[in-house]
Amino acid sequence: MDKVDVVNDNNEIIKTVSKDLAHAKGLLHRTVIAEMIDEHGNWTLARQASDKQDKGQFVSICGGHVEAGETEEEALRREVQEEVGLENFSHKFVGRIIYNREVLGRKENHYFVVYEIDSTDPIVLNGESVEYKKFTSKELITAMRDKPEEFGPPLRFIINELFRDRLHIKPR
Repeated sequence: MDKVDVVNDNNEIIKTVSKDLAHAKGLLHRTVIAEMIDEHGNWTLARQASDKQDKGQFVSICGGHVEAGETEEEALRREVQEEVGLENFSHKFVGRIIYNREVLGRKENHYFVVYEIDSTDPIVLNGESVEYKKFTSKELITAMRDKPEEFGPPLRFIINELFRDRLHIKPR
């Protein structure tokens, strides 16, 4: 059973529990998120498989729980390799932000640790996603405005909270 570290609002570890218990009780725990943005500012997003939360929607290229005892950077490397098959990639820390929602009968209370990644190696999806698509910044902003239902809520949250200035998104 996967274990995660429960953290407080300052990212300090309080205790270790199963991932299932963290979701059942809405306990705050860390999740790494990777946004793939190339040197030209183009975003690569993944479309979720039909058996995943946010099914059929575009989501961050990679995301997953930080396992108990694992560093955030170790989790990033593991998740990127597992989900998109990349071992050689550059990364840059973007920020941390708390995100919670109820989905699929679970209370997800995540302490998002967000990174920007880039690689020239080919992406190999692992089945959690069915395709990936590259968007220019302008295409992404327009698509999110015109068809928000095509983008998963966590991705919209991350973009609005951590990338708003960079993408020149006007406040709502």
